[in-house]
Amino acid sequence: MYNYKIHTTMIQALAISSSTVVRATVIAQRTNSEEIGIIKAMMIAQLKEKLANGVAHFIFIKKNGEVREAWGTTNPSLSAKHINGNGVSREVYKTTAYFDIEKGGWRSLRWESIVKVF
Repeated sequence: MYNYKIHTTMIQALAISSSTVVRATVIAQRTNSEEIGIIKAMMIAQLKEKLANGVAHFIFIKKNGEVREAWGTTNPSLSAKHINGNGVSREVYKTTAYFDIEKGGWRSLRWESIVKVF
């Protein structure tokens, strides 16, 4: 009778879009941390998905250092009357735009400022 030990290796892989890779690179450069870049880029991807599908609840740090809790959307059924189609995509400026439900206007946040997406 032979005793065999079977070694298994678990491989974990994460598929991310090219947009998320670009965001991770920008955030890593702005924060001097690759880990923070990847984590926050994944949070932005999650936020953008939630914004597109309805109303997203999230927290970020404003440019002036103030912590901001927001509810926003980019869903056309909720924000279409507020879109004029003449603007430049906020992605060009390395930010994410959203229609602020509470303030009734378009806002944007810098990618590295995201703290939490609910």
